Amino acid sequence: MSSPQLDRPNVLLVTVDQWPGSLLGCAGHPVIQTPTLDQLARNGVCYPRAYSECPICIPARRTLMTGTSTRTHGDRVFNTVGTWPRHLTSLPRAFRDAGYQTYAVGKLHVYPPRDRIGFDDVQLAEEGRPHLGAIDDYEIFLADRGHVGQQFAGGMNNNNYMHRPWHLEEDCHVTNWQTQTMCRTIKRRDPTRPSFWYLSYTNPHPPITPLSIYMDYYRQFEPPPALWGDWCADPDALPYCLKMERNYWRMLPEAVLREVRRAFYAVCTHIDHQFRLVLGTLREEGLLDNTVILFTADHGDMLGDFGLYAKRLFYEGSARIPMILMGTAQEPRVPAGTTDDRLVGLADVMPTLLELAGVPIPATVEGQSMLGAARRDLLYGDCLENHGATRMLHDGRHKLIWYPAGNHVQLFDLAEDPTETRDVADDPAYRGIRRRLTERLCGQLWGRDLESGWVKDGVLVGYDPGPYVPRPDRTWSGQRGLHFPAPPQLAPDKMVGFPQ
Repeated sequence: MSSPQLDRPNVLLVTVDQWPGSLLGCAGHPVIQTPTLDQLARNGVCYPRAYSECPICIPARRTLMTGTSTRTHGDRVFNTVGTWPRHLTSLPRAFRDAGYQTYAVGKLHVYPPRDRIGFDDVQLAEEGRPHLGAIDDYEIFLADRGHVGQQFAGGMNNNNYMHRPWHLEEDCHVTNWQTQTMCRTIKRRDPTRPSFWYLSYTNPHPPITPLSIYMDYYRQFEPPPALWGDWCADPDALPYCLKMERNYWRMLPEAVLREVRRAFYAVCTHIDHQFRLVLGTLREEGLLDNTVILFTADHGDMLGDFGLYAKRLFYEGSARIPMILMGTAQEPRVPAGTTDDRLVGLADVMPTLLELAGVPIPATVEGQSMLGAARRDLLYGDCLENHGATRMLHDGRHKLIWYPAGNHVQLFDLAEDPTETRDVADDPAYRGIRRRLTERLCGQLWGRDLESGWVKDGVLVGYDPGPYVPRPDRTWSGQRGLHFPAPPQLAPDKMVGFPQ
């Protein structure tokens, strides 16, 4: 007779970094090759209206791992030295308290970097942040392979769109290391207890360094052109925030952007193929039919749409994320090959996985399970508190975006215009919708938004940031250098790689 513990499912949560929700074959993308994820979707449920409530790395991961909003977990500004909110029960802690063994491989993005936030152990790959005091397991692996401090020796950058093939051996690529490490972690499990595994791939976040074989593979495909709309054509009329973005990431010529997209797709397909090894390991270990798998991302990437790049924005490329859930073989709540169009966010991952595992959901969790009949009618998002601040309210069809700097409002009807090429904020036909969403947005605002008077008496007033004066990027987008000897631990709270 099996023990009650072993009757409980294993859970594998997989995240990728900076992967737009549209970049999946199963989402209808005309070029991207994702056979593994497409099969995962055929075996489970896709959520095409999944969003990152704060599309920037650290806050998004706090939301994912606590099931709470930025207001509750305390970060919407990428706080590099903000310690973990101990008053909140983390996802791994909830599983661990229920008798699960809990292991993570890849990027946690917490401070201090060796805080395990409830995991039994973490094999860390933190994109080269030794100044935060991390002992990075991936860098140790490279050193053991004879490549001490060479992770960034190819000259590529974590925050821009230069690209080149990976400069070391194939098995030294971070995607391969994360995959191999997770496969070994699964094999080394305690067979008397169920497992919660977290596999956090650091790609396709730049540096964009695909293996040559994948870059060559994409020569047969023509990436789609960047999206464009009337609202982004006049650079002088852009919101202050978007002027900052355009200054930091200059618009690339069409031919150059086409190559950037090829390289980005190549990195995604590399992850897709490597993920197969994890699934194969689960199958060969006899675990796959009793393992819940959820695949998602912390946020997306604009990839040149509307002349914009990276994240921190609430347009579909940046804020909409993949969300694919596969249940165990006998799980009726996750019907195979289905699509669920409810609005979901990263805060919903924690209650969903806990429910599927039969683990109590902590009282601190604010997200809601993606399994039940209950559906939210609105999803709120917020990001940053400086001139780049942006807020969003989504009702499932209409998306209102507000930039406090300059009090600029945009409105998109995603049923009529799914690619957001037409801003209808000033269209008389949408006056009532704009009014309704604005009123509801005002009720969601908190912190500096209220303290600085950006909203008064239920009205968005924003503030005048003055004329935009372009500033040079003296950090070279936070360029990494040679990591041996390790760089000194200077200014750990200084954010680099941000538009100004």
